Amino acid sequence: MTTQRWDPDQNPDDPYRWRAFWAIALSLFTMVMSFSIVFIALPAIAHDFGVTLREVSWVIIAQSLTISAFMLPLGRVSDITGRKKFHLVGLVFFGGGALLTAFAPTFALLLVGRVIMAIGAAMVQSVSTAIVTAVFPGKQRGTALGSQTTAVAVGGATGPILGGVLLHFFPWQAMFIFMAIPTAIAFFWALLVLDDEKIGSNLGTKKEPFDWIGSGLSAFGITLVIITINNPLGLAWTSPLILLGALSSVAVLAAFVWWELRTPYPMLQLRLFTNPIFRYATVTRITAFMSSTATFFLLPVFLLSFMGLDEGPTGLIMFFGALGMGIASQASGRLSDRYGFMRFTLLGFTVLILTSTTFGFLNGATPVILIAPLLFLNGIGQGLWNSPNTSATMGSVPRSQYGSVSAFVNLTRNLGNVTGQAIAATIVTSVMVARGFDIQLSEVAVVPGAGDAFLAGWRAAYIAVVAFALLAFVSAAMTRDPRKQGEGESPGKTPWDRSESTVSRRDLIPRK
Repeated sequence: MTTQRWDPDQNPDDPYRWRAFWAIALSLFTMVMSFSIVFIALPAIAHDFGVTLREVSWVIIAQSLTISAFMLPLGRVSDITGRKKFHLVGLVFFGGGALLTAFAPTFALLLVGRVIMAIGAAMVQSVSTAIVTAVFPGKQRGTALGSQTTAVAVGGATGPILGGVLLHFFPWQAMFIFMAIPTAIAFFWALLVLDDEKIGSNLGTKKEPFDWIGSGLSAFGITLVIITINNPLGLAWTSPLILLGALSSVAVLAAFVWWELRTPYPMLQLRLFTNPIFRYATVTRITAFMSSTATFFLLPVFLLSFMGLDEGPTGLIMFFGALGMGIASQASGRLSDRYGFMRFTLLGFTVLILTSTTFGFLNGATPVILIAPLLFLNGIGQGLWNSPNTSATMGSVPRSQYGSVSAFVNLTRNLGNVTGQAIAATIVTSVMVARGFDIQLSEVAVVPGAGDAFLAGWRAAYIAVVAFALLAFVSAAMTRDPRKQGEGESPGKTPWDRSESTVSRRDLIPRK
């Protein structure tokens, strides 16, 4: 078994940690920016290829499906093969897919390009948190992950603004060509900076066989879940196909759990869930994203379709949410290293509950000028809980599992987002249909009486949003600080960090 020759806790002031961080941050910034930028290009893409709005939505759905299906298996591959080469190959896939998307002569080939981009993004995202966690000492983990979340927030806020500028002067293809530039910079930066020894690649798992069966079951099961939840064909939720999809999803994921608990080399160590920190932090993360994503999904509809704002002012208002999240993530990550994660997490959910409740009471008489600061506070709430939660999750697992757990952390975010958006959309449309308005959301402002039906659905959706935030609050309150699990340990250390003791490894061995 190889030994870890470089310990960040023994080198807390090594400047290498920030050089490695910026290599990862630039990659994440570029990818998040590219995914937020594409929403603005959808109408132009649909026009150029002569496809419908439902067909062009597969540009987004294909991305979500691919990232979610491949994230977990690829995280395990990175644990086995080494994180540097994995990160670099992911950047090559992403850049190549962007160029293929830009020059695609047909809509089908454009979708292929988007799938390739998504595979690259899944590779990079699956190792990003693992690398950042590995190069920073435990007592600085929150600071590092807070900075990473800030990079993601800035990328998400920059995308729509940059996309609007590029679309004003150039065709939509220019956006994807532009993506190749920061991707190339990120590639060469990572090539020069990342060191396999320091980013935690050599932890004794390189010769373990890959769990092909578990990977296939997880990818298939997650794909079924996302397709069923997204309901791209617009079927009734009681239709046989939807019910079959739901039952099949449960069956496949149950088979995945059965297999993972029995194979000697599982893709994801499910016995990590016996650790209450990991278990409650995961529940917190999923329910929190189910709550918070609904605001970023519903508010543009409220501003555009109900209030009648143009895209420019709407994009500017939405920017304030990302701004608040970026500021709070940086601060909460740093302060949670010093004071623990609990107070910041609970404060964040308190802010989310209060702002989400306020959102539920918006109406046509609400001054638009009040929405931006309210969204800024909502972003503050998201930033306060996100980084400490990620830090607690990563601090509760052994270093040899950083790759697969990093992928799992990102997967829970994706699934929470997809589920939250689907639930919010279903509630709004169901209430409107029940009131006799089976119309497109773009017609809300012009069809008499549709506005009142939309507001009724909006309020019902925010009841669910607040309920999910309350569940996240309760789960967060039950999550202990991993740094306080063991006694007599240095600040930032967790029981898993003690060279992965014999007890830790034995607990992860599948039982016959």
